[in-house]
This record gives sequence, structure tokens and C-alpha cells, in this order.
Amino acid sequence: MLVNGAVVAGKGASATKGRSTEEVEHIRVLLRTRFEELDAEYEEAVAQNQRLRLVEIGDAAGDDQADSGSKTAERDAATSLLRTLLDRRTQAEHAMQRLEDGTYGNCESCSNPIPVERLEVFPSATTCVNCKQVRERRAS
Repeated sequence: MLVNGAVVAGKGASATKGRSTEEVEHIRVLLRTRFEELDAEYEEAVAQNQRLRLVEIGDAAGDDQADSGSKTAERDAATSLLRTLLDRRTQAEHAMQRLEDGTYGNCESCSNPIPVERLEVFPSATTCVNCKQVRERRAS
């Protein structure tokens, strides 16, 4: 099991309330692996975006409006992908910091434990389901 509803102890703690040292280490490894995967994916997307821009620079002569529009759409999609990957990487990094601080697994809004099922699906979750729903309702 990835986590349970207990508070994770911060740096220097040998075990956590309700969680064994092995469970905390397992969570740490999962989060670190996810961060490294996202980091590699982000770096590859940056490289691909750079190659796309270099091709555009050298291949713009004689473009009509349709060609220009297609290139703009490709550039916008690449930029959107970069933003999404950067956001996910930042979320994973934040989750690792929360694990170190001893706050991982608890809602940042109400401090209640985040359900295990939510953390298993989305290990970078920072809010419980109720607080997330409230936040989404306010945003719309």
C-alpha cells in the first residue's frame, strides 16, 4: 500500500505515526522515480521544441497563411506540453518536499488525511477530495 491516513514524520524521524520506515521509503522511491521520469520527459520536450523552432527558422521562406497557421498551432501545442510537464514535475517535487517536512498525506486546506485511494491514483495530491471539489466549484 502506498500510504495510509496517518501523518508522516519529517526529517530525522525513524518511523511515522501509522507508517513504517519501509512504507515511507517506498513512498519516497515512488515519488523520486516519478519526478525523474517527468524531468526526463520535460528535458526531451524542451529539446524537441528547440528542434521545431530551428526548422521553422530555416523553412519559413515561401510559407502561405495555411503553412504559417499550421506552424503556429504546432508551436502552441509544444508550448502547452512543456507547461503541463513542468507543472507535473513541480507537483512531484512539492510532494517530495512535503514527505520530508512530514506533511505528506494530509490536506493542505483542512489538514485531514487524504484518502489512500486518492494518493494511490495521484501521489502528488495536496488536498482531500472535499477540499478539491470546493476549490473547483469556486473556480467555475
